[in-house]
Amino acid sequence: MNILAQPIQDSASPMHSRRALSLSLLALAGGLLLSACGQRSGPPAAPVPEVATVVIAPQSITLTTELPGRTAAFRVAEIRPQVNGLIQKRLYTEGSEVAAGQPLYQIDPAQFQAAFDSAQAALGRAEANLPAVRARFERFDSLVADKAVSQQNYDDATAALKQAEADVAYYRAAAENARVNLGYTRIVSPISGRIGRSSVTDGAIVTAYQPVALATIQQLDPIYVDVPQSTNELLRLEQRIAQNLLKDAGATAAKVQLYLSDGSKYPIEGTLQFRDAEVDPTTASVTLRAVFPNPEGVLLPNMFVRAVLVEGVGDRAILAPQQAITRNTKGQPVALVVNAEKKIEQRLLILDRAIGNQWLVASGIAAGDHIVVEGLQKVRPGMPVREVPFQAPQPASAQPTPATK
Repeated sequence: MNILAQPIQDSASPMHSRRALSLSLLALAGGLLLSACGQRSGPPAAPVPEVATVVIAPQSITLTTELPGRTAAFRVAEIRPQVNGLIQKRLYTEGSEVAAGQPLYQIDPAQFQAAFDSAQAALGRAEANLPAVRARFERFDSLVADKAVSQQNYDDATAALKQAEADVAYYRAAAENARVNLGYTRIVSPISGRIGRSSVTDGAIVTAYQPVALATIQQLDPIYVDVPQSTNELLRLEQRIAQNLLKDAGATAAKVQLYLSDGSKYPIEGTLQFRDAEVDPTTASVTLRAVFPNPEGVLLPNMFVRAVLVEGVGDRAILAPQQAITRNTKGQPVALVVNAEKKIEQRLLILDRAIGNQWLVASGIAAGDHIVVEGLQKVRPGMPVREVPFQAPQPASAQPTPATK
């Protein structure tokens, strides 16, 4: 029995070995196949970047421009004597407000009074002689037709009458001239305003129309504000109006706001009066003049101020957030826009000015464009993106301060 069983076990052992070898080969082939398939699949696809966009919509805006300027007195009168003489007394307080017609200086009137009296006397003498000469002429006039007097006597009477009338006219003019000169000895204010310091004192000798003014009076209510505007800005504004990009602001364009040198706003609006018709060759600018009420005397001549003027009104202005505008390597402003294929497109812009936290765009984007505001750093032109609406950050509310014990 034992001898017969041994051959049977020996014959089965090679069969088991071949089966085990086949299974090992199949396992190895399967592993190699799986490894080859894994190498051909490649890395997983990158996720589509997400950007926040704003849809551009046309807006109605009122364009203003802020320009530096300087105040100037509404009226200026330099007081000078019109006759020679000695200043007897100054009749005003320096730095005070004076009214038109108020006496300012008194020049010694003695010699002018004497001249006036003399001219009056000469006039009286001429007027007293005139009736007798006229009566003689009238008698001769009635007799000359009847040949009762000679023609020579009549001509002499006529000439005497004309001379007497001329004498009266001459002395009347001389008397009037003397009266005017006498009036000039009392120097009065030609305008109402604030008068400055006096250049002369009592007892000073002055001459008619001397180059040095006795004092200067300035009317400060209202007061002028002169503002230079660049001719380039003026031409650009006219072009925008001509192209219907802007409309004339009408009555609003005449209103001017003023800011003082310390940054405070002047409480009263002014009115644009005119634009100068001549360009200053040194600054290439034209002068705009506005007039402001100045009842409290806050504005003084030659103060530096900033004037805000209305340029025009735009009905379909294109505004873009400032954070959406970047610069390319040439320094030109650019914006990223999501096009209809949901891909990034770069636009070259022309900017007009900043309005608050937005740019006024002259060209480059239009109404309906989706401009990228957030996510600019992770996208490039041509990349597909996933678009979400931009949410403007809300101002943080004040947090209550915990009470200290």
